Amino acid sequence: MRFATFPLRAPTEETTWSDVGKVDDFAALAEPVARTIDIKRVDGWRSSVVQNGVYVVPTGSGQLKVLSSVCPHLGCSVRWIGKQDKFICPCHGGTFTSTGVHVSGPPLRAMDELESRVENGVLKVRFQYFRQLDAKKELAG
Repeated sequence: MRFATFPLRAPTEETTWSDVGKVDDFAALAEPVARTIDIKRVDGWRSSVVQNGVYVVPTGSGQLKVLSSVCPHLGCSVRWIGKQDKFICPCHGGTFTSTGVHVSGPPLRAMDELESRVENGVLKVRFQYFRQLDAKKELAG
């Protein structure tokens, strides 16, 4: 019985690290660039892969940060509009700077920065979902 129910009792890794791309590909980055990542999920016996969008953003100090494309207001996909040098949420008009800082509109906080690291020359990100309609960045339960 323990063998058959192990997947239900075993703690699942809440988030896994996903490859964003080779760090060299982002070396000359002057503005945010969108990437689609694969996120592996394990639920009991079932394993699945979902895709989600992220933005790789230069910080100006030679470092990179990765932002979730999920708007912190109601979860729409935020878009980078290079001609206007800002992120815009098409659902309710929330706007953010090129580094994800909230400028205007209904969102109560900045775009969510995701934990990232470089491993063997590859930029990796740990994608997580955060509560919407909240001024504080908290993991969604």
